[in-house]
Amino acid sequence: MTLSTFSVATHITPTVIKTLYVHGKRKTKKLKDNDEQQEATDDIFFDEAFHIVKSFILLGTKNTVESLQAFTNTHVPAPPWTAVAPVRVPLQSCNQAADLLTQWFGPEDLKRVVGGEKWWQVRGLDGIDAEWIAEKSHLPENVHIDSGRKYSKEEKLAMSMEQLETTMLYIHGGGYYWGSINTHRYQVIKYAHKIRGRAFTVNYRKAPQYPWPCPLHDVLAAYLYLIQPPPDATHKPIPPSKIVFAGDSAGGALCLTMLTVLRDLGRPLPAGAVLISPWVDLTHSFPSIHTNTNTDIIPPHGFMNKPSVLWPVDPIKEGGRIARAHSDPLLKPCHTDTPGVNKNVTRGSTQVPPTDAEKHGDSMPVGSKQETSSGSASSVPLKSQEKASLFDGGKCYPPGGGHGRGREQNKNPSNAIPIDDLAVNNKRGPSSDSIPDLDDIDFWQPNPPKVLMKNPQDVPLELRSQIQHYATTEQLSHPLVSPILQASLGNLCPLYILAGDGEVLRDEIVYLAHKAANPTEYPAREGVIRDGSRQKENAHKFSTPTKVHLQVYDGMCHVLTVFTFTSSADYAYHSIAEFAKHVTRRSVEHLDQNPFPILQQTPGPDVPPCVMNDRSGDVLMIRERVDINGRVRSMEPKEDITALQLRPSEIGIIKEETLVKWLEGQEEWDRRFKYRATKVMKNRKKIEAKADSMIKNARLRGLLLAGEKDDLVERPRAGRSSAAHGAIQENRRWGPLDLVGEQPPPTAIAARRDTREALALLKKSIYHTAPATHKTIPRVKTVDVVLAAFGPNDAPFRPPRQSVSEQQVRTGMRCIHGMQMWHSIMSYFGRKVAVKAKEDTRCVGDALMETGDKAASTEVGRSR
Repeated sequence: MTLSTFSVATHITPTVIKTLYVHGKRKTKKLKDNDEQQEATDDIFFDEAFHIVKSFILLGTKNTVESLQAFTNTHVPAPPWTAVAPVRVPLQSCNQAADLLTQWFGPEDLKRVVGGEKWWQVRGLDGIDAEWIAEKSHLPENVHIDSGRKYSKEEKLAMSMEQLETTMLYIHGGGYYWGSINTHRYQVIKYAHKIRGRAFTVNYRKAPQYPWPCPLHDVLAAYLYLIQPPPDATHKPIPPSKIVFAGDSAGGALCLTMLTVLRDLGRPLPAGAVLISPWVDLTHSFPSIHTNTNTDIIPPHGFMNKPSVLWPVDPIKEGGRIARAHSDPLLKPCHTDTPGVNKNVTRGSTQVPPTDAEKHGDSMPVGSKQETSSGSASSVPLKSQEKASLFDGGKCYPPGGGHGRGREQNKNPSNAIPIDDLAVNNKRGPSSDSIPDLDDIDFWQPNPPKVLMKNPQDVPLELRSQIQHYATTEQLSHPLVSPILQASLGNLCPLYILAGDGEVLRDEIVYLAHKAANPTEYPAREGVIRDGSRQKENAHKFSTPTKVHLQVYDGMCHVLTVFTFTSSADYAYHSIAEFAKHVTRRSVEHLDQNPFPILQQTPGPDVPPCVMNDRSGDVLMIRERVDINGRVRSMEPKEDITALQLRPSEIGIIKEETLVKWLEGQEEWDRRFKYRATKVMKNRKKIEAKADSMIKNARLRGLLLAGEKDDLVERPRAGRSSAAHGAIQENRRWGPLDLVGEQPPPTAIAARRDTREALALLKKSIYHTAPATHKTIPRVKTVDVVLAAFGPNDAPFRPPRQSVSEQQVRTGMRCIHGMQMWHSIMSYFGRKVAVKAKEDTRCVGDALMETGDKAASTEVGRSR
């Protein structure tokens, strides 16, 4: 069953009933035991909402990627009290952003790491869907509009927002592959209300159809659209000092990554950035990934999905999903390994390094400030019986042709490694005498897909499947994929960073905040510095500490602002709004001394005011915890935080414990959807045959690309541009047929021919909106026009619907869509909590007044 309002309601109803029952039992037990300790789940509204969201996300993993994307990218109407003006970031801004990214990568990394310069610029729509959002009551009644041009209602609405001073560029989250401006619209409306300004949200392209760096490309284009709008834009250029970035989860990481790109290229930064639960380490190398599973909404095995023609890349993996690590001397596009640096078999033998006392006494590798203790060395070892279940047929094979789609898989039985050999680790791994020194980066700091083993004598392993939708496994340690691996996070605008204490990403967020505020104290691991010339330069170039305000919220899970009705979220919204207004409305001189607003005049009762700020030299970092009632207290010393004790060499590496956790879930999905996976492989072949036929027919009917000659006299005549049949767009640089010589990631539909969405993209680029590289637009065959009339996502004379990862879904069931119902429920809970809070405040005020009156009467009596 695909995701729909009905299927979601059916799945969630038992969760609601069960949560209500368990909540009642827990509250009864606490009352019986006189347990007065407060927890976030004591609030029945939060308890229910937490389990509803967790249940929905888990349901999403049991459906296909396309189904989840379609449900969460369905257009939902805005409430009547808000002004929402849809716009489209044009191709011109997209091209400007592409030029910046091309400059950042350079020709070598574009080919070696990204897989080319063209594929990630290919898109289906004529730009990027976006929205201006403001509250109607904040808009002026009369707006001067140029009478020489006709404006639409939406354009007039966008122009009326020009008077608002603060602009928030909000980047939504969703694991880089689901969610949209529709899922987050009500949160953004709340921000616009509180900042008394306008918000700009962007529906960036999502993985796996448009993997990294496509989302980064789009959010960068959105920022350039704001500060350097094209001549026909409805808004004037917005000064960067009036813009604040904000984003949650994947959106928060995109904000941070965008800041580093702008900083590296010397472009203007915004006034500040709000990072809500940013996902900055896609290798999952921090401890809280494993310790906080039960207190978070993220599925225990990560984001997995029911197989479809789109995802996973390999529904059936010949030879197993993990193999004994090996070293391939040939460099592959989209791989982050660097050639020519000890490329021998021991490179794959990557293990958790021994302590200094065990290996070198008091000696330490150069530049490793924290190479003395480790909080992440605790891993779950692969037991012999576990390994037997993780390999197909008791054997595994080293990958022979890289990760790319269409490459030959190495199925040579002579390369098979018997599972018995893998189980007897001390016979296969390096002997204790041959374990390399700590300064052997290739041994101790493996780049994905190689895995860091707990025991140095274990058989080293590597992944043979893509584990994240956003990027290939080889790309996960790139600093623009996992920004925690940036050589420096200094020289950025002020950052306000929020995390939930119960979320799985807590440790990496806490580490991120301290790394930004203390660039030299928390360096990137040596392997990252060595493998990237830009990172090597940045480590020395950007040493000025970034001003950081970190808040960790007690009892809260991932993206606490989703639960808008809680006291914690209410405080967070207020604090975010105050920060946004502060950094966009104060003078530069004032902000230099006071980068953050005073959010609470009086700290918590047990915390003296003098310890609220952590200042040392040029470092300014505010470190706080917020309880479930929105009360602030100072954070514990850095020495007491486990995440801050990790060595740089342990960060940004896939560890054995993480491998086991992912494989357990993937193995379960493989068993559950075994029959469907076989069906998916057959469907891919059918769709690929249709794509080949489409290209062949287009060629016969006159399709010509740049540099080609029309040597077929019998071809029907085709025009360069025809309004009736399509147009060649000069600002559209590339199309799916222009990728010769490039090697995109295997999920990118720009180069695929085996998915329906890839087919729609191909058809649109040939017959409707062709790139500048096309010389002609062929005419569609009559039979194809007739067939298009019966296609659910096609039309006879209009472009076919594009990928749901890019284009919004329009449905007639506007009032009963699940996302609309969720927003209504949250609003209802919010009103209930607001009324209760108002009553509590009034009661407290009355009590204080009564106490004051009594005190005054007593004082008068004494004076007499």
